[in-house]
Amino acid sequence: MKENRLQKFNELNSWQLFAMTASMVMTVYGFAPFAKEGPTALFFLFLAGIFWFTPVTRAAGEMASINGWSKGGVFTWTSNMLGEKSGWAALFYQWIHITVGMDAMMYFIIGCLSMVFDLPLLNNNPLVRFVLMMIILWTIILCQQHGTKRSGKIAQWCFSLGVILPVIFLLVLFVAYLVHGNPVYVHVSWKTVIPHSFNGTVLVGFVPFMLAFAGAEGSAAHVKDLKKTSSYPTVMLALSIAAIVSDIVGSMSIAMTVPNDRIHLSTGIVYAYGELVKHIGFTPVYFEKMIGLMLAIGAIGEISSWVVGPNQGMFEAAKKGFLPVRFGKTNKFGVPTKVMVLQGSIVSITAALFTFSGGKNADLAFDMAMSSTVAQYTLMYMLLFVSYLVLQFKHADLNRTYFASKHKFMRLLYGFFGLGLSAFGFVVTFFPTAGMDQQMRRVYTWLLLATCFLVFVTPFILYKFHYRWSHKTD
Repeated sequence: MKENRLQKFNELNSWQLFAMTASMVMTVYGFAPFAKEGPTALFFLFLAGIFWFTPVTRAAGEMASINGWSKGGVFTWTSNMLGEKSGWAALFYQWIHITVGMDAMMYFIIGCLSMVFDLPLLNNNPLVRFVLMMIILWTIILCQQHGTKRSGKIAQWCFSLGVILPVIFLLVLFVAYLVHGNPVYVHVSWKTVIPHSFNGTVLVGFVPFMLAFAGAEGSAAHVKDLKKTSSYPTVMLALSIAAIVSDIVGSMSIAMTVPNDRIHLSTGIVYAYGELVKHIGFTPVYFEKMIGLMLAIGAIGEISSWVVGPNQGMFEAAKKGFLPVRFGKTNKFGVPTKVMVLQGSIVSITAALFTFSGGKNADLAFDMAMSSTVAQYTLMYMLLFVSYLVLQFKHADLNRTYFASKHKFMRLLYGFFGLGLSAFGFVVTFFPTAGMDQQMRRVYTWLLLATCFLVFVTPFILYKFHYRWSHKTD
């Protein structure tokens, strides 16, 4: 009876799972950083979208379809292939990365709202920015306490209003801009698309592209909640196509129509809409405000999805004694409230760290949050792809309903490409971006090194208590 009641609160259809996963992957706050790279954005989009995102979705789909592996996500996959210590580490890296990722999302929301209400103070004053972040974060966590079904509906509406419609508007405005014969600020050719050099300053431009395509595996824990679990691979394929098309349209629309020095990371996308509207003969003010509000709603939907997804995996790990006993309990709707509160507390600490380190420079705080997110997340992806390769080499007999490819060679290629680009993404995050002054470069590098080291060792320290905690759960 209780199981049926919980299923009622958590059941999802294919569109809701697509919306939840897409709101974790398809984000508009990455368009401005993409556009900042100019034509080179197409090179990075191709690299991340084809050679990294496709392996992620294919590998996740195959592992999630194995009998008994649909529950627990990356924790289950890695544990079965590499042992429970590695599984716990992979889950922890997946879970902890989004604590910093939420900071970047909230910086974007606040940047949008500062333009909607014409109050630069919201974005330029670190104390005001931090207070707003706390209001956004804890309000979203409070709204998640009535089950996955409600979260799915929130994600569905936020994704439609804050991602699909703005991308369509952007494409229409871009076409109108070109038809009116307005100037194009970048020109796409082989010479401009391929980077002129491959030093650290150039390669660090790859970081936001990895983050934009990350997260597809985060909803794998909800395969069990689908009305038809067999639809999961189809949802992932649709997501792959939609994400690549969306990012190409978004980044090139901005890069070609807005001068590079006017593109700002946390507010650039809203400003770009205003510039496009102005060039085709309309007053941009009200349009900017409307789009800014829609984009903020889309980012809220993304945070909402991230609050739910990885926390399910962490909850499963807590029930097995990888965290103290109290984190393995749910509220009456089956929601792991204590895990969410723990995550919210960590988000609050990292928000304070990045916000006040960056001071009035909102772009610096945004940049540090984004790079730290990628560095932490790629630790998980490296373990995920190692697990996938072990699956291909040693456990071909495991029954599964979906294969990344019919040919083993292609499956191995997915695994090696995914592992290689994940390692590459981890390394380049430690290079500061071009234009950062010397003092801020030191702050950026040392803060990133310190947070990554702390994140890397934490799951192995916690694992030392696993025996004690697991016996208390018996």
